[in-house]
Amino acid sequence: MLDFTAVRSGLVSMPEFAGEFAKEELWTLTNEMIDTMLALIAGCTDEDVVFVPKDPDAYDEFAETTDELAMPWTLGHVIVHATASAEEAAFLAAELARGVSMRVHRSRYEVPWESITTIDQVRRRLEESRRMRLASLEMWPDEPNLENHYIYRKTNVKINAQTRFLFGLKHDDDHLGQIAEIVRQAKESV
Repeated sequence: MLDFTAVRSGLVSMPEFAGEFAKEELWTLTNEMIDTMLALIAGCTDEDVVFVPKDPDAYDEFAETTDELAMPWTLGHVIVHATASAEEAAFLAAELARGVSMRVHRSRYEVPWESITTIDQVRRRLEESRRMRLASLEMWPDEPNLENHYIYRKTNVKINAQTRFLFGLKHDDDHLGQIAEIVRQAKESV
Protein backbone atom coordinates (compact mmCIF):
# COMPACT_ATOMS: atom_id res chain seq x y z
CA MET A 1 0.00 0.00 0.00
CA LEU A 2 1.05 3.52 -0.70
CA ASP A 3 2.14 5.45 2.39
CA PHE A 4 0.85 9.04 2.46
CA THR A 5 2.68 9.99 5.69
CA ALA A 6 5.06 12.42 3.96
CA VAL A 7 2.12 14.23 2.34
CA ARG A 8 0.09 14.36 5.56
CA SER A 9 3.04 15.73 7.53
CA GLY A 10 3.74 18.37 4.90
CA LEU A 11 7.19 17.05 3.99
CA VAL A 12 6.16 16.84 0.34
CA SER A 13 3.28 18.23 -1.66
CA MET A 14 0.89 15.86 -3.38
CA PRO A 15 2.27 16.80 -6.84
CA GLU A 16 5.82 16.04 -5.65
CA PHE A 17 4.60 12.76 -4.17
CA ALA A 18 2.71 11.84 -7.34
CA GLY A 19 5.84 12.24 -9.44
CA GLU A 20 5.51 10.14 -12.53
CA PHE A 21 3.11 7.38 -11.48
CA ALA A 22 2.21 5.42 -14.57
CA LYS A 23 -1.32 4.34 -15.32
CA GLU A 24 -0.36 0.73 -14.50
CA GLU A 25 0.85 1.74 -11.04
CA LEU A 26 -2.41 3.61 -10.37
CA TRP A 27 -4.26 0.46 -11.44
CA THR A 28 -2.30 -1.63 -8.92
CA LEU A 29 -2.75 0.94 -6.14
CA THR A 30 -6.50 1.05 -6.77
CA ASN A 31 -6.76 -2.72 -6.46
CA GLU A 32 -4.68 -2.65 -3.26
CA MET A 33 -6.94 0.01 -1.74
CA ILE A 34 -10.20 -1.78 -2.53
CA ASP A 35 -8.71 -5.10 -1.33
CA THR A 36 -7.67 -3.40 1.92
CA MET A 37 -11.16 -2.02 2.47
CA LEU A 38 -12.69 -5.41 1.74
CA ALA A 39 -10.28 -7.03 4.21
CA LEU A 40 -11.30 -4.53 6.91
CA ILE A 41 -14.95 -5.52 6.54
CA ALA A 42 -14.36 -9.24 5.92
CA GLY A 43 -16.10 -10.42 9.09
CA CYS A 44 -18.91 -7.87 9.07
CA THR A 45 -22.62 -8.54 9.12
CA ASP A 46 -25.65 -6.50 8.08
CA GLU A 47 -25.93 -5.23 11.67
CA ASP A 48 -22.36 -3.87 11.48
CA VAL A 49 -23.22 -1.84 8.37
CA VAL A 50 -25.92 0.19 10.14
CA PHE A 51 -24.26 0.26 13.57
CA VAL A 52 -23.91 3.86 14.78
CA PRO A 53 -20.49 4.21 16.41
CA LYS A 54 -19.45 6.62 19.12
CA ASP A 55 -17.50 9.40 17.46
CA PRO A 56 -17.07 12.51 19.61
CA ASP A 57 -15.04 14.14 16.80
CA ALA A 58 -17.74 13.64 14.15
CA TYR A 59 -18.13 16.76 12.04
CA ASP A 60 -19.23 16.99 8.42
CA GLU A 61 -18.80 20.48 7.03
CA PHE A 62 -20.81 19.44 3.94
CA ALA A 63 -23.75 17.95 5.88
CA GLU A 64 -27.09 18.57 4.23
CA THR A 65 -28.87 19.30 7.51
CA THR A 66 -27.82 20.63 10.89
CA ASP A 67 -28.90 17.30 12.42
CA GLU A 68 -26.24 15.56 10.32
CA LEU A 69 -23.47 18.07 11.12
CA ALA A 70 -22.06 16.13 14.11
CA MET A 71 -23.64 12.76 13.35
CA PRO A 72 -21.32 9.72 13.58
CA TRP A 73 -21.14 7.86 10.28
CA THR A 74 -22.14 4.25 9.87
CA LEU A 75 -19.96 1.82 7.93
CA GLY A 76 -22.29 2.16 4.95
CA HIS A 77 -22.01 5.95 5.10
CA VAL A 78 -18.19 5.91 5.17
CA ILE A 79 -17.99 3.49 2.25
CA VAL A 80 -20.33 5.47 -0.04
CA HIS A 81 -18.54 8.69 0.88
CA ALA A 82 -15.03 7.34 0.28
CA THR A 83 -15.94 5.62 -2.98
CA ALA A 84 -17.71 8.71 -4.35
CA SER A 85 -14.66 10.87 -3.64
CA ALA A 86 -12.21 8.43 -5.22
CA GLU A 87 -14.43 7.99 -8.28
CA GLU A 88 -14.64 11.75 -8.71
CA ALA A 89 -10.85 11.99 -8.55
CA ALA A 90 -10.51 9.18 -11.09
CA PHE A 91 -12.93 10.72 -13.57
CA LEU A 92 -11.35 14.18 -13.33
CA ALA A 93 -7.89 12.60 -13.73
CA ALA A 94 -9.06 10.97 -16.97
CA GLU A 95 -10.13 14.37 -18.30
CA LEU A 96 -6.75 15.85 -17.41
CA ALA A 97 -4.90 12.92 -19.00
CA ARG A 98 -6.88 13.45 -22.19
CA GLY A 99 -5.84 17.12 -22.29
CA VAL A 100 -9.24 18.53 -21.36
CA SER A 101 -8.93 22.03 -19.95
CA MET A 102 -10.18 21.97 -16.38
CA ARG A 103 -12.67 24.39 -15.01
CA VAL A 104 -13.68 24.38 -11.41
CA HIS A 105 -16.39 21.76 -11.31
CA ARG A 106 -17.39 18.57 -9.60
CA SER A 107 -17.93 15.14 -11.09
CA ARG A 108 -19.43 13.49 -8.07
CA TYR A 109 -22.35 11.26 -7.22
CA GLU A 110 -22.70 9.69 -3.80
CA VAL A 111 -25.10 6.81 -3.33
CA PRO A 112 -27.56 7.81 -0.58
CA TRP A 113 -25.92 6.34 2.52
CA GLU A 114 -29.28 5.52 4.08
CA SER A 115 -29.89 3.01 1.28
CA ILE A 116 -26.84 0.92 2.25
CA THR A 117 -28.03 -1.46 4.95
CA THR A 118 -26.41 -4.81 4.19
CA ILE A 119 -22.85 -6.06 4.01
CA ASP A 120 -23.57 -7.38 0.52
CA GLN A 121 -24.43 -3.82 -0.58
CA VAL A 122 -21.17 -2.53 0.92
CA ARG A 123 -19.13 -5.18 -0.87
CA ARG A 124 -20.95 -4.55 -4.15
CA ARG A 125 -20.38 -0.77 -3.76
CA LEU A 126 -16.64 -1.37 -3.29
CA GLU A 127 -16.43 -3.69 -6.31
CA GLU A 128 -18.48 -1.27 -8.41
CA SER A 129 -16.14 1.54 -7.41
CA ARG A 130 -13.12 -0.59 -8.31
CA ARG A 131 -14.61 -1.29 -11.74
CA MET A 132 -15.39 2.38 -12.40
CA ARG A 133 -11.98 3.63 -11.24
CA LEU A 134 -10.10 1.06 -13.32
CA ALA A 135 -12.32 1.87 -16.31
CA SER A 136 -11.44 5.55 -15.90
CA LEU A 137 -7.75 4.64 -16.20
CA GLU A 138 -8.54 2.87 -19.48
CA MET A 139 -9.79 6.25 -20.77
CA TRP A 140 -6.25 7.65 -20.47
CA PRO A 141 -4.51 7.94 -23.85
CA ASP A 142 -1.43 5.83 -24.53
CA GLU A 143 0.56 9.01 -23.98
CA PRO A 144 -1.38 10.93 -21.33
CA ASN A 145 -1.03 14.70 -21.20
CA LEU A 146 0.79 15.04 -17.90
CA GLU A 147 1.53 18.71 -18.46
CA ASN A 148 -2.18 19.54 -18.42
CA HIS A 149 -3.12 20.81 -14.98
CA TYR A 150 -5.26 23.17 -13.00
CA ILE A 151 -4.36 25.24 -9.99
CA TYR A 152 -5.94 24.07 -6.74
CA ARG A 153 -7.45 27.20 -5.26
CA LYS A 154 -6.75 26.43 -1.60
CA THR A 155 -3.02 25.78 -1.96
CA ASN A 156 -2.13 27.29 -5.34
CA VAL A 157 -0.63 23.91 -6.34
CA LYS A 158 -0.66 22.47 -9.87
CA ILE A 159 -2.81 19.34 -10.11
CA ASN A 160 -2.24 17.00 -13.06
CA ALA A 161 -3.79 13.61 -13.88
CA GLN A 162 -1.61 11.51 -11.56
CA THR A 163 -1.98 13.95 -8.69
CA ARG A 164 -5.77 14.11 -9.07
CA PHE A 165 -6.07 10.33 -9.14
CA LEU A 166 -3.83 9.97 -6.09
CA PHE A 167 -5.95 12.48 -4.15
CA GLY A 168 -8.77 9.93 -4.42
CA LEU A 169 -6.58 7.15 -3.05
CA LYS A 170 -5.34 9.41 -0.26
CA HIS A 171 -8.93 10.20 0.66
CA ASP A 172 -9.66 6.47 0.81
CA ASP A 173 -6.59 6.04 2.99
CA ASP A 174 -7.80 8.83 5.28
CA HIS A 175 -10.91 6.74 6.02
CA LEU A 176 -9.23 3.35 6.66
CA GLY A 177 -8.79 4.05 10.38
CA GLN A 178 -12.40 5.18 10.63
CA ILE A 179 -13.59 1.97 8.95
CA ALA A 180 -11.47 -0.14 11.30
CA GLU A 181 -12.80 1.75 14.34
CA ILE A 182 -16.44 1.35 13.29
CA VAL A 183 -15.89 -2.38 12.78
CA ARG A 184 -14.14 -2.65 16.17
CA GLN A 185 -16.96 -0.85 17.98
CA ALA A 186 -19.63 -2.84 16.17
CA LYS A 187 -18.01 -6.16 17.10
CA GLU A 188 -17.54 -5.10 20.73
CA SER A 189 -21.19 -4.03 21.03
CA VAL A 190 -22.46 -7.56 20.48
